[in-house]
Amino acid sequence: MDKGIVWITGASSGIGLALTKQYLDAGWQVIASARTQGELVSLSETYESLTFVPFDISDDSQVHAVREALLSHTAHLDCVILNAGTCEYLDMTDTDPDWKMMDRIMSVNFFGLVNSVDVCLPLLKQSSRPHLVGVSSQAVQAAFPQAEAYGASKAAVRYFLSSLRMDLKQFNIDVTCLLPGFVDTPLTQKNTFSMPFLMSSDDAAKRMFTALASRPFEFAFPKRLSAMLWAGRYFPKLWLSMLAPKKKSNQ
Repeated sequence: MDKGIVWITGASSGIGLALTKQYLDAGWQVIASARTQGELVSLSETYESLTFVPFDISDDSQVHAVREALLSHTAHLDCVILNAGTCEYLDMTDTDPDWKMMDRIMSVNFFGLVNSVDVCLPLLKQSSRPHLVGVSSQAVQAAFPQAEAYGASKAAVRYFLSSLRMDLKQFNIDVTCLLPGFVDTPLTQKNTFSMPFLMSSDDAAKRMFTALASRPFEFAFPKRLSAMLWAGRYFPKLWLSMLAPKKKSNQ
C-alpha cells in the first residue's frame, strides 16, 4: 500500500486506535480524531507523524472548524477512515422502552459519518488517488435481538456509502465499506451475550489495513461469521426461532 496522509475518526480507543498504530507503523502521516485524546496521548510521544484534531462527530456545528483544523496540517487527504461509532440496545421487556435511543445512535453512527464526509471531501478531492472508507458492521447481514438502533444505523451507513460511491466516481474517489464482526473493544466488553469469532482490535485493524490496499467496494470479516449470517438472510424463519427471545410464561 502506498504511503500518504490518512484521517481516522474514533481513534482514541478500540479499532480506531489499533488502525492508527497500524498506519503509523507503516509510515503514514496520521491525523487522528475523537472527542478526547485518550490513549493517543502516549502514542503521540512516540510518533512525530501523529496529529490529533478533536472532533465530536455528532455535532454538525463543528464541521467548518474541524475542516479548517485539518487544512492547517495538510492541503489534502489520501485516505479517510470513518470509524467512530457507538452502540446501545433496545429492551422491549421494559414497560417504557427508550425510543430516544434511536436518535442517539443515529446521531453518531450515521449522521456523525455524514458530518465527517462533509469535513473531509474537499481535502480528498485534492489527492491524486483518494480513498474514502466507512465502517459499517456485519450486523447488517442479518437481524439481531435488541439491535434495532445499532443495526439500522449501520445499514444506513452501508447504503449511504454505496450511493456515495456512484457520485464520487467522477472525482476518482474510491469508496470502501468495512463490515467487521465482533471485535474486543470498550463497547463490546459491555455485551452480556455470546459473541462468536470474537477478535482483538489489533487483529481487526491488520485485516482492514491489508484489505484496503486493494480498495474493495466492501470487505466483511471474519468469513466464518459471514457464512453463519448467510443463514439468517436465506432461512429467516429458522434464524428467528434460534435468536428471538422466548415468550415468558405467566407465573
